[in-house]
Amino acid sequence: MNHLDFLRAEVTNMHVVSISGRITRIDGQSLGIAGLVQDARIGDWLKVTTQSGTHVYAEVLRMTETEVLALPDGPCDGLSIGDRAEFIGPRGLAPDDSWIGRVIDPYGRPLDGRPLLQGPVTRNLRQNPPDPAQRGRLGGRLDTGMAVFNTLLPLVEGQRIGLFAGSGVGKSMLLGKFARNMQADVVVIALVGERGRELREFIEDVLGPEGMARAVVVTATSDQPPLTRRRCAAAAMCVAEHFRDQGKHVLYLADSITRLAEAHREVALAGGEAASLRGYPPSTAHQIMALAERAGPGPDGMGAITGIFTVLVAGSDMEEPVADILRGVLDGHVVMDRAIAERGRFPAIDVLRSVSRALPKAATPEENAHISEARRMLGAYDRAEMMVQAGLYEAGSDPLVDRAIRVWPALDAFVGESAPGGIKQAFAKLAICLDPPAQAGTTASKGKK
Repeated sequence: MNHLDFLRAEVTNMHVVSISGRITRIDGQSLGIAGLVQDARIGDWLKVTTQSGTHVYAEVLRMTETEVLALPDGPCDGLSIGDRAEFIGPRGLAPDDSWIGRVIDPYGRPLDGRPLLQGPVTRNLRQNPPDPAQRGRLGGRLDTGMAVFNTLLPLVEGQRIGLFAGSGVGKSMLLGKFARNMQADVVVIALVGERGRELREFIEDVLGPEGMARAVVVTATSDQPPLTRRRCAAAAMCVAEHFRDQGKHVLYLADSITRLAEAHREVALAGGEAASLRGYPPSTAHQIMALAERAGPGPDGMGAITGIFTVLVAGSDMEEPVADILRGVLDGHVVMDRAIAERGRFPAIDVLRSVSRALPKAATPEENAHISEARRMLGAYDRAEMMVQAGLYEAGSDPLVDRAIRVWPALDAFVGESAPGGIKQAFAKLAICLDPPAQAGTTASKGKK
């Protein structure tokens, strides 16, 4: 964008007429404001000026015939009855190509200490997904740089998958590998509710210069107000849509949808919505599904957004509300197991509980045969593992289990390997793992699932 476009965008966002109301009620964390009922709409923003001259922004959540109910994006300290509330309107985002390599907050403000240009077009954060009748189809298979995703759990352009894991299982490291190695033109990362000290570590160590060279990081740390945290994932999706509309393939990484749901719960409850699903309001499902639907293939002639969404699942409970809602709208799910991480194999993916709905179309008949055989061997070992570890299994009792015991160490190691040679070489390595040279006297492996 040239300087004239930048100036035009700034002029467009200027407000010539100021419309204001006054605070008439402060109820907990919400504000009742009179004088704006005729102008404000749900989702609009207000700028509240305290008597000391400080400013607090607030979003309109609910309206009555006489007042507007708004939730501030910060603490209510210093606010008082009679404070002026200026009408701002929709608070969108204006992405620009120059944002690549930058770290921003959900309002489009730079967090890396450098000036940030705004794009010529302001986008609404609550964009509708592309018309389903006009959307393109899933694209070709993507090289991820990891053996398990190049073979057993393939990803294709425009696919949406979920990473389901507890805390400390290696989820962030896996996202970093996707950001550095996966085929994409641009990577957009939403860090929702992350610990503040981890942002710099994620950027410098997990992403590194190679990952940041094509990435836009949108972050709202855990100490930010719920409005800001809830906005983070949608703001990142706006940035992804900006590049998708240029015909580019965008990789969208959101960490995590659980924290998005928690932030939405705080906002919805403050707006008067009743709690239901284990404390989550009914609108949580729509919030999650609407975000996920915006990813995927764009309309014909545009690019695609390949989405990877992480979910924090306590105790590997895949039936908890957030996991259950998201799993139903995705094109695959990847389950990460703490027991696998504790024995040192990363990524700690439980292949048997993970599914890629890109199969069988994403692979050739020969490749699908290798995938099915690998799953059959892993399943046979999983069923017999307890007997093997206890020394109760006798070699020769079941030829399938005997073979599973023989190939399991190689298959397990394969899941944790990188794939620098691409998809074909990864499948060649998988074929070798399924048919290793016989080892005399081998009856069981000492490894665990």
